Amino acid sequence: MGINTRILVINPGSTSTKIAIFQQEKVIFLKTIKYSLDMLNKYNRITDQVEYRKGVIYEELKNADIPLETIDAVIGRGGLVKPIGSGVYRINEEMKKDLLECKRGEHASNLGGLIAADIASMLPSAVAFIADPVVVDELDPLARYSGHPAFERSSVFHALNQKAIARSHANSIMKKYEDLNLIVVHLGGGITVGAHRRGRVVDVNQGLDGDGPFSPERSGTLPMGAFLKAAFSGKYTYEEMYSMIIGKGGMMAYLGTNDAYLAEREAKDGDEKSKEVLEAMAYQVAKEIGAMSTVLKGEVDGILITGGIANSKWFCNLIIERVYRIAPVHVYPGQDEMGALAANALLALNGDIEIKEYK
Repeated sequence: MGINTRILVINPGSTSTKIAIFQQEKVIFLKTIKYSLDMLNKYNRITDQVEYRKGVIYEELKNADIPLETIDAVIGRGGLVKPIGSGVYRINEEMKKDLLECKRGEHASNLGGLIAADIASMLPSAVAFIADPVVVDELDPLARYSGHPAFERSSVFHALNQKAIARSHANSIMKKYEDLNLIVVHLGGGITVGAHRRGRVVDVNQGLDGDGPFSPERSGTLPMGAFLKAAFSGKYTYEEMYSMIIGKGGMMAYLGTNDAYLAEREAKDGDEKSKEVLEAMAYQVAKEIGAMSTVLKGEVDGILITGGIANSKWFCNLIIERVYRIAPVHVYPGQDEMGALAANALLALNGDIEIKEYK
């Protein structure tokens, strides 16, 4: 592609959509579109919002004087599609069908590929992609065992950010991602800890409703016997039990907030409960890092900590003091999903990486 390659990036959230225009690696337009709950509640299903959200995106681009015909590619945040390998995927009819039917769950990220495909189809030469969705699955066979054949472990994690940070770190030390063994920790509303062996995430906790450390709003691994007793006690509905796992679990259940910054401030102001809960969360993250080091047989080139909570030096230090003997620890606060998506699209357009077909 030429030096003026333009990429439209679409990253839908539950009540907002981030959009950006990149010219090569440089962002020239960035906007977070927020929606009222009253408007979104008019739609029965998340995927019913496609036309509405697409129309608002068109309006924002028009207001910013960005001609649609100048766009070479549209890339959306990947949704809950089939488990697939890492990489850039062309959005085809089969993927659109899976995103629309939400067979693997309803999530706002499902809108990314659908909106990207619709917009690209209206442009003269644009292509539509997704990259590294949360269902990227590169697990080793042994990592799929849970303890019972009825419950296979699955891969649901912050694939886009984990992969982007790992590649960025490798570049910073003049190495190839595919030559390194890394443990990558994403600290956000959910927490995932992945063992990256030579460019593949061979084990990772299922950070949506599976296992691993508790997080600001997810419970992670729970004592199964006690959980089953509660589930069949008659006190709770299925929805109430599920909300204990995701949404109202973790820090939210212990402290009544999912705001890690607020909890830290309370801890520093002398609130012993807040302090203990945050210390417990860091303890569980460190324990998961230790587990992943055994997956890599102790051959760990680095531990990378990223995500929003990584902005807290205090919290990161609670983890580091427990794991620094395993490998050097590097902290990369925040996340840049928009930049990561744009970079993947540019690599694909330039022919530097394979464009995969969804099957």
